[in-house]
Amino acid sequence: MQKSHQALWQHCLHLIKQNVAEQTYKTWFEPIVFESYDEKLSTVLVQVPSPYIYEFLEQHYVRLMAWALNNSFKTNVKLKYRLVVDRENGKTQEVEGERPAEIDPPAGTRANQSPTVFDGAKSQQLNPQLDPNKTFESFIEGDSNKLPRAVGLSISEHPGKSTFNPFFVFGPSGCGKTHLINAIGVECKRRAPKSRVLYVSARLFQVQYTDAVRQNTVNDFINFYQTIDVLIVDDIQEWVSSPKTLDTFFFIFDHLFRLGKQIILASDRPPVDLDGVKERLLTRFSCGLIAELEKPDTQLCVDILNDKCSRDGLKIPADVILYIAQTANGSVRDLQGVVNSLMAYSIVYNSAIDMHLAERLIKRAVKVDNAPLTIDEILDRVCQHYGVSQQNVFSKSRKREFVQVRQVSMYLAQKYTKMPASRIGQLIGGRDHSTVLHSCAAVEQRLKVDKAFVDDINSIEQSFKLKQ
Repeated sequence: MQKSHQALWQHCLHLIKQNVAEQTYKTWFEPIVFESYDEKLSTVLVQVPSPYIYEFLEQHYVRLMAWALNNSFKTNVKLKYRLVVDRENGKTQEVEGERPAEIDPPAGTRANQSPTVFDGAKSQQLNPQLDPNKTFESFIEGDSNKLPRAVGLSISEHPGKSTFNPFFVFGPSGCGKTHLINAIGVECKRRAPKSRVLYVSARLFQVQYTDAVRQNTVNDFINFYQTIDVLIVDDIQEWVSSPKTLDTFFFIFDHLFRLGKQIILASDRPPVDLDGVKERLLTRFSCGLIAELEKPDTQLCVDILNDKCSRDGLKIPADVILYIAQTANGSVRDLQGVVNSLMAYSIVYNSAIDMHLAERLIKRAVKVDNAPLTIDEILDRVCQHYGVSQQNVFSKSRKREFVQVRQVSMYLAQKYTKMPASRIGQLIGGRDHSTVLHSCAAVEQRLKVDKAFVDDINSIEQSFKLKQ
């Protein structure tokens, strides 16, 4: 009798197979093992290899399975699952399947239906959504990115075949995460042009999923992503408040991982800090390699700027490059913004790229609160305090009040900027370095004996809102 129940179950699977794509059937239905049929309770007991398969079946195929069971067993059959929760220790858990309110037969079999994304996914031309300019050649190596870059190169040589799967990269904004993961994708595609490589932002993935839910095409959405050979997802921290998106990605992740496909993820924080992400997904994020991309130091910023100047044919003085590198606060994105602004202003106003121009533009391009003071800002605050115009300061006049503003400006510029005395003199009235040194000495001497003058300097420094 048990054998006939087994045969009825096989007939049930046959009906399901006629109504889903082949890959879908192999992924979700072939792993199901028939155990028994209880005639008194009209219940079929089946075993599934993991809880996630049970969850997926209940979420997406409960009506199809109910229809197939009733059609095969010719009665109102209930389904019970035995979930393998601990394979090593042989622990299982029985769970009652859901009974759908309505059981409708499928509209038709795959033989008489139009092709879907499921059926054609393998043969479709896939746009990898990669930036061809973000390659390993343009990803400058430094102490802050040496390990992640080396791992990325290793992955691109043998995607999915190393222990670096998944590869989880994290780091602050502007440190080069997107460039690195994009470079891996470009190299994978170069080495294996027929491979299905896809870069997608977490936000776009979520939009696609939301559209699929609205259009009732979630199965097609999942199946498409399950055909990818190298899946690259950027900014996954954006999913922390989207549990349904995370659950769907879990199914995709697990499927690709079991098939040995490469998964690359980027975030602004490590997995342990992704609040709201379920433990089952966090453990999968952490089972490969987690690598941190740190903010580039000043030397790496200088190397990045020199490389960009070389590739773009720009001529920027070394002192300006050093100033930008020191001011950009370790952000590659800010470095590029400053250089682009310098280039645009230089072209529009037909002027040379120098320190004065860099100082004027740096705070427009670098969005940081603690950017160093510029000569223009210091001059503006000093002139405002003493009620003198900058034109008077730049003049050759030896009037006492003008000389005082000039000397104070030079003193504060030397104190709050990293510029040499010669550069400070050029920017404040075209004076030489000896004038700057003399002015600084005069101010320091006066601070020792003139309390009112000390109060003036303190007031100006307070307006800078910088810590002494």
